[in-house]
Amino acid sequence: MNPETFAPEHFLWSFADGVATVTLNRPDRKNPLTFESYTELRDMFRALVYADEVKAVVVTGAGGNFSSGGDVHEIIGPLTEMAMPELLEFTRMTGDLVKAMRGCPQPIVAALDGICVGAGAIMAMASDIRLATPATKTAFLFTRVGLAGCDMGACAVLPRIIGQGRASELLYTGRVMSAEEGDRWGFHNHLVEADALLGEATALARSLADGPTFAHGITKTQLQHEWNVGIDTAIEMEAQAQAICMATKDFRRAFEAFAAKKTPVFEGD
Repeated sequence: MNPETFAPEHFLWSFADGVATVTLNRPDRKNPLTFESYTELRDMFRALVYADEVKAVVVTGAGGNFSSGGDVHEIIGPLTEMAMPELLEFTRMTGDLVKAMRGCPQPIVAALDGICVGAGAIMAMASDIRLATPATKTAFLFTRVGLAGCDMGACAVLPRIIGQGRASELLYTGRVMSAEEGDRWGFHNHLVEADALLGEATALARSLADGPTFAHGITKTQLQHEWNVGIDTAIEMEAQAQAICMATKDFRRAFEAFAAKKTPVFEGD
């Protein structure tokens, strides 16, 4: 994947200063996802594993909304006509998008505004950091269409972010979580005004891109996997991970810059 020439069909892409910006771009429909956009997003996040030039990612939506989730006519309608093997193929594919987002080493900053529901809420959940506007409305709508709340990893990931009780309420009821609730509960890292949203998300992503990006990838890996082990195992995992980071040139650069009373310039190696 060459970030300079990558040209997706189903969303917008830009790349500058180590930061890739992914924009869901069907504003007339509040940026719904389709079979094709799910697949292309999944493949893009998987390809980022090998895109060393990309240091951080911003995910956002066009037209004052993040995403209205799976398109009613292009996804939900066809799903009602599918047999079980086809349905399982689809649900595994959508889950693979979350796996790809969690599996890519770059930190993902979600810039959320307006409608952020269904699969859109899941994409926000799967990001590493979430900035939102006071107008952001987040909902995990699956029960409203007769489905379980356990979609695309929601029952595993959402409780880790906002707690079991709050996640249970949202996943059972499908109700909207207001921006204020999301901020208070820790789903949003903080709220910013709409006209500053993309700028702040990009600035945050660039600050991460300027940091020790190899080490950021290790941090993301540990955040992903340590939920599944006991404390003693986690401490040993972190000992090994930190020893790997201590062998990087960035670690030596930081020491030499500190000794010279300068700001370190990290290169991710």
